[in-house]
Amino acid sequence: MKYLSQFIVCFYLTFTLPSSAQANEPAAELQDILEHIQAFYVDEIDPKKLNHTAIDSLIKQLDPHSDYLDPEELEDLFNIANGQYTGLGIEVEQRDEHIIIVSALPNSPASHAGIKKGDILLKVNNETVINEPIKKVAALISKSKTPQIKLAIARSGYSDALQFTLEREKIAIESVSGQLNEHGYASIRISNFNNHTLHDLARLLAQLANENGQNLKGLLIDLRDNPGGVLGSAVDISDLFLQHGTIVTTKGRFYDANHKYLAKTGDVLNGAPIVVLINKGSASAAEILAGALKDNQRAIVVGTRSYGKGSVQSLIPLGDGHTALKLTTAKYYTPSGQSIDGIGIVPDIAIEQSKLPSEDGQTLLKMSSGNNNQPLLTAFRDVQLEEAQKILKKY
Repeated sequence: MKYLSQFIVCFYLTFTLPSSAQANEPAAELQDILEHIQAFYVDEIDPKKLNHTAIDSLIKQLDPHSDYLDPEELEDLFNIANGQYTGLGIEVEQRDEHIIIVSALPNSPASHAGIKKGDILLKVNNETVINEPIKKVAALISKSKTPQIKLAIARSGYSDALQFTLEREKIAIESVSGQLNEHGYASIRISNFNNHTLHDLARLLAQLANENGQNLKGLLIDLRDNPGGVLGSAVDISDLFLQHGTIVTTKGRFYDANHKYLAKTGDVLNGAPIVVLINKGSASAAEILAGALKDNQRAIVVGTRSYGKGSVQSLIPLGDGHTALKLTTAKYYTPSGQSIDGIGIVPDIAIEQSKLPSEDGQTLLKMSSGNNNQPLLTAFRDVQLEEAQKILKKY
């Protein structure tokens, strides 16, 4: 499941910690404390659990995006960066207090089961998810103790909740999808930025241009609920559309954290207009792309203010390399020199998403409680996408 969280913008590096006696004093004292607890505490303590507790306490003193990754979490991170993850294959957005299915990934358990765009998630393993954040819903699925996941879903045209039983599988993430309309304008959706996204996007744009029989007249890039991904991917994709200018600048305390990424000559769209659609779920790498195209006057950004994750995390291997520290090592700045951390990208044109009718909200609550034969739901309508497409044609 894709969800709003600290899905990191990262570059990979290692560095050597200071070796002076002064630098080693705190580490020696901490080790001394741990050894005394293990030796003298009234109850026996699992050393591994005690070490993890100490590590967690240290990390919590930093920021929400820094973390200690155990072997399983580290493997998950590498899998996601390489376009794979284990799950059901659903992408979601939060509208009001409800979780809306944005898409079911191709060849995923969700698509095979018949889950569709516009479905509304009511329950996961019999636990109601109405008015719950996306992060919690994702945890209910990813951390379930049983391989089979039960979903209760409301769908337009049905008076009863639909029941699905799915099993998590390893899925190849297709982070780019899109289509061409009859007037030569293309719409693409980028769901995250992994190591394959640049190649997949370039191939899709070439395919759509070939279908059009000539250059595309314009492009809509949908970055809504895109939680980010690999820094290099966002930089390279920004460079596809820019002839020159700064893409993003990173600044940190140590030398390698400071870098200015510049665009190289060449615009894959030959100057055709671009509209970028964002919302509060667009974060990190998605904000880098939106900020680069906006500040270089290459695109009009529409939608609602983005999440505001303006920091860069580096992956630092620990010990034998089976664990790692995900550490915030830099902040990034848009081409105009602005830090968007805690602020977000402000769209040029604000477009609010339509709210679910109040009667639908009551129907969903009753369905979630097990009451059948409810009134039919209003059909899903993506007002933001419709308005963004209109703006592109006028641009």
